[in-house]
Amino acid sequence: MLRIAVPNKGSLAEATTEMLREAGYKQRTDSKDLVLLDEANGVEFYYLRPRDIAVYVGERTLDLGVTGRDLLIDSGAQASEIMQLGFGGTKFRFAAPGGSGWTVADLQGRRLATSFPGLLGKYLAEQGVEARLIRLDGAVESAVRLGVADAIADVVETGSTLKRAGLDVFGDPILISEAVLIQPTGVEAPAGLDLLQRRLQGVMTARSYRMIDYNVSEANLDAACAITPGIESPTLSPLHREGWLAVRAMIPAKESATIMDRLWDVGAEGILVTEIAACRL
Repeated sequence: MLRIAVPNKGSLAEATTEMLREAGYKQRTDSKDLVLLDEANGVEFYYLRPRDIAVYVGERTLDLGVTGRDLLIDSGAQASEIMQLGFGGTKFRFAAPGGSGWTVADLQGRRLATSFPGLLGKYLAEQGVEARLIRLDGAVESAVRLGVADAIADVVETGSTLKRAGLDVFGDPILISEAVLIQPTGVEAPAGLDLLQRRLQGVMTARSYRMIDYNVSEANLDAACAITPGIESPTLSPLHREGWLAVRAMIPAKESATIMDRLWDVGAEGILVTEIAACRL
């Protein structure tokens, strides 16, 4: 039985549950459930605090886990990232009072508030900077205004929260994070991992592509197929309408609107774009 840790709350929880469902795994319907057995797939899911998942996996209590890259590094646990999952993307950055014009070197000897002291301490050591780290569990952006710290290091999405607190980001991102699949460091892959990874990759591929169907005349076929080459080649089927064919191909989801416009310009008709529920390539 494969034992997998899943976030029980927070920004990663819903997205992780949705991906696992799309991958064909049973998921809990009651948020109070702490354990769920999926006998059909030979998996037992444990719903834990996102910050604790790397610790449980690193101690080999559980076989695998889904957590953020930032939480994995911050934990210092003996666990390793084995697969990126394509959601939960964030940037971890420094911020200081607006107009200060600081660089990372200016943090030397300063007070630095953060919710990720393990991650930040490792980064500063690599930069040769010594600073006093002040751990806060939330509202890190208020630390400077309240006189607790000289600067902060925190997750930044739009930066609007920092602006309201009178802070500006500076320096390169400390870390670009996302949801990742992890396992204990230095262990053999557990039985069932290959299947899990194939299914998760299938979900990510399906989310990245759309299926497009359209009709086009033989005279315009080459031009249309050049726009929709598909993964290997588009599928062609003759229509009852003489001299016309139906074409089906996978296209990048982000380019679907532009591709429809281009097909229309070369004479394609009946253009349909549909989502893909699952995929194996």
